[in-house]
Amino acid sequence: MATFKNFEDLEIWKKAIDLAEKIYLLSSIGELSKDWGMRDQIRRSAASISNNIAEGFEYNNNRDFIKFLRYAKGSTGEFRNQINILFRVGLLDEIEFRQMYTQSVELGQGIGKLISYLKQHELTRNN
Repeated sequence: MATFKNFEDLEIWKKAIDLAEKIYLLSSIGELSKDWGMRDQIRRSAASISNNIAEGFEYNNNRDFIKFLRYAKGSTGEFRNQINILFRVGLLDEIEFRQMYTQSVELGQGIGKLISYLKQHELTRNN
């Protein structure tokens, strides 16, 4: 795996930012823009993914980075739960739901793979 100098170079961060941008734009229009509680909550969960990736990266050690990647992965679950709710109550159409659901699942898997890699790297480094 390549060594990255900036969190902005990480594919998982780029995908997380794309997802946050999508939900910010989507929640600025239509009925969702009027549901301030859900709008703010889903925006926070979407932003939390990239925020935690960035914050963990900046600690500049694998142990802390793994901890924050776990938080980011948890936020992908929170985000998926929220889009499920929005879809079920009719505030998110099926196409948008399926696209964001797929993106968030893939993002969570990518974060999980990076966690596994970093944990393995720590084990081999410490042995």
